[in-house]
Amino acid sequence: RSFASQTDGESRLARVLREKFPRASAIKVVDISGGCGAMYEIHIESEEFREKRTVQQHQMVNQALSEEIKHMHGLRIFTSAPKA
Repeated sequence: RSFASQTDGESRLARVLREKFPRASAIKVVDISGGCGAMYEIHIESEEFREKRTVQQHQMVNQALSEEIKHMHGLRIFTSAPKA
């Protein structure tokens, strides 16, 4: 598939994350299962993560994607707050 086009799963997860993290300055979702939707890598940079520990940031993402995660094999999460 072309690099520019997202899979349905990638765009669905990105849409959910944009709703849950409206202050995010960057959201990137990559299907790392070869396109079958079993495993994703997610990168989010959002103001909502400021002053929170990494584990708390990841819990926020897990909570935001709780329904979607039920259908996944795995999820890699990378979070950060924008540089001041």
